[in-house]
Amino acid sequence: MKFSRLFIAVAATTAFSCVALVGCQTHASTGADMVMRNGYVYTVDGKNSVQQAIAVTGGKIVYVGSDAGVSSYIGTQTQLIDLAGRMMMPGFIDAHMHPGDGGRAMTLCDLKYQTMTRKVFQETIQACLDADKDKGPDVWLEVGSWDRIGMTGLDGDPDKSTLDALKTNRPIQVRSTDFHTVLTNSRGLQVAGINKQTANPGDGKYMRDSAGNPNGICEDGAAEAMAAVVPPATDAEKLNQTRAALDAMRQQGITSFFDALSGPENGKAFTTLQQSGELTARALLAIKLDPAAAAADPDKTIAEAKVMATTYDQGEAKPAPGVSMRHVKLFMDGIINAPADTGAMLTPYLRNAGTDKAPKWTPGKNTGELYFPPQVLNPLLLKAVQAGLDPHLHATGDRAVRDSLNGIEYVRQQLPGNGFRPAITHNESVDPADYARFKALDVTANMSFQWAQQAPSTVDGTNEHLGPARFSRMEPSGSIARAGGRVAYGSDWPVDPLDEFLALKIGVTRSGDPLNPHSYGPKYAGRLNADPALSRTEVLRTITMNAAEQLKLDAVVGSVEVGKFADLIVLDKNFMQVPEEELARNNVLLTVVGGQVVWAKAPFVGLDPKALSQASASRPAQ
Repeated sequence: MKFSRLFIAVAATTAFSCVALVGCQTHASTGADMVMRNGYVYTVDGKNSVQQAIAVTGGKIVYVGSDAGVSSYIGTQTQLIDLAGRMMMPGFIDAHMHPGDGGRAMTLCDLKYQTMTRKVFQETIQACLDADKDKGPDVWLEVGSWDRIGMTGLDGDPDKSTLDALKTNRPIQVRSTDFHTVLTNSRGLQVAGINKQTANPGDGKYMRDSAGNPNGICEDGAAEAMAAVVPPATDAEKLNQTRAALDAMRQQGITSFFDALSGPENGKAFTTLQQSGELTARALLAIKLDPAAAAADPDKTIAEAKVMATTYDQGEAKPAPGVSMRHVKLFMDGIINAPADTGAMLTPYLRNAGTDKAPKWTPGKNTGELYFPPQVLNPLLLKAVQAGLDPHLHATGDRAVRDSLNGIEYVRQQLPGNGFRPAITHNESVDPADYARFKALDVTANMSFQWAQQAPSTVDGTNEHLGPARFSRMEPSGSIARAGGRVAYGSDWPVDPLDEFLALKIGVTRSGDPLNPHSYGPKYAGRLNADPALSRTEVLRTITMNAAEQLKLDAVVGSVEVGKFADLIVLDKNFMQVPEEELARNNVLLTVVGGQVVWAKAPFVGLDPKALSQASASRPAQ
């Protein structure tokens, strides 16, 4: 859909009153571009105040206050929206996601995040092959949204033989939901040229059988190498995938997003859509730094990143959404979830020295994988910050988190007063001694709250591999917040389905929703652990102002305040007032970016049938 001026209702009224919140003013007869009134306007300002109405001119908020006060902003050309008591708030800022992969996942053979037995897994993929019989024997079948962790708990970890049993000669690769694992068949290994002699990449590994032959499981950097063998999408395909991602985001109320693993393909796609008026959210992109390249030549690594950033960054933010590329992404480790156990830990993972029926969990030798050792990390972070690139560090294990904090501390010491804004994302296992360091070092803890529910990925193996003490403090968003740290939300989509309200609900309750298909049913009811939850006020700040602060957007978005861009959403239900069990059962009815409507559902659709593309107007919210 075009990012053109879309509004809902027209009212012609003239008023002559003074406006208390912004001073006594007079206005031309045309008034503001848009007035929204008769609402529960949750501002997320410094006092989390609630107002009734706002006025918007030129894509910016020019008034926030009472219905009576906003009347002086209503003129003959003003677009007037009656909120009818509904909750309006700042648009969601998803501060860690992968929209390029999200749009692409919509086109793959989709396992839909479901926990499958090996038999169902094979049947589902075979059905995709059978439905795609016209493809030649050399065309890859790509499969997405595979719940590897859940499947391993049911049937053990698969390998290439699981795919070799299918009726096809085509190469196949299956991507796990966490995007850290790819499973391929023997044909896929052959096409990729991976064999017994193939060395592991510096940031991953090809799992092998007892004879040293690759068994089809590729972890982290090896998974990326395998994925890179598949021919990339054409420019037209990439644009359609990006359009699909933007459509999903605006239905969720996302008005700004951080693409946490980007590159020239995404930069080009978002720029093209911005130039054609189709970019419906503010796009902030991060450049991945390769650990091997960084260790070999850190100056060249940062120089190349700066060139890419300069190519796609569009400068100062404006009311209409644009593209920003001012971050670098570093994978400090893998994931702490069993069976991968690649998150870097301070002490070893536990292993079962007994049997399945009589388990005996004792410390093993594996402490995970650390991809940027301090002697590489610290000078690299310093060079990145000196180049004007803010670091965004993936760290799931407590050692990876600590080393990330140490690296940021090093930069703070070398560059006192520098205003860089680092973030550490995921933080699934954090040593309590490090909770307060997030505030002390002004580091944002970016968290994915949906992981703080009982699920196959948390209580079917990972709990045993971590042991009781570490599991009891897994997903410590509440503990970091209680220590004064800034917590921001990131969905990590498509690692998980894009479901912002479910994640916010879990942030408040640390338990899933039995009525939501993205939770896991009665078997996984109850709290994940005893780590403290966030309040409703806190959790809404994580996806608005805190996320804006992480991304250096807080001067222009993140709250409903005069002078900021009109990035706004209207909710079906009042998040601050509904019963706790209903927090996830909400919908966005209206999404506004820079004063322009980009998504609308009833009762906000109907007065201007040309306002929305047919696809967006008819598709249910995801």
